[in-house]
Amino acid sequence: MELNKIEDILEKYFQGETSIAEENQLKEYFSSSNVAQHLEQYKPMFGYFSQAREQKSTYEIPLQTKKRNVAWLSIAASAVVLLGIGTYFFVSEKNEPTAVASQAELGTYDDPEEALKATQKALALLSNNVNVGIESVHYIKEYEQSKNKIFKQ
Repeated sequence: MELNKIEDILEKYFQGETSIAEENQLKEYFSSSNVAQHLEQYKPMFGYFSQAREQKSTYEIPLQTKKRNVAWLSIAASAVVLLGIGTYFFVSEKNEPTAVASQAELGTYDDPEEALKATQKALALLSNNVNVGIESVHYIKEYEQSKNKIFKQ
């Protein structure tokens, strides 16, 4: 009767349906000397579990707590912020006079002929860019026509 019970528990064990008490029964059975001949193949497996439980690690794990000094961290952050603000104001003061001068001179000419030449130059540049855009539109139209011929929409 006990052999049938052990076989049933062993079947449940391999299905993953045993309780802790049933697993302990299996370990006790396989650690004893009277194991059935056809179940002898499982003895090393359960013997390993009991042997592994008795092993203890002698390796000592050093626990080091990292202590961060918050005061130094806040001082460093403050220094970085002040350095950034100082750099911003230094660079903006350096560039500011040239920006004001260029805005004062923007679009003002004393000589009408010079103003006419500058306007013609700007309009020619604009015209060239618009013409490039129009040429691109022609390529797109040709692509659409080819696509419509191929796919016959």
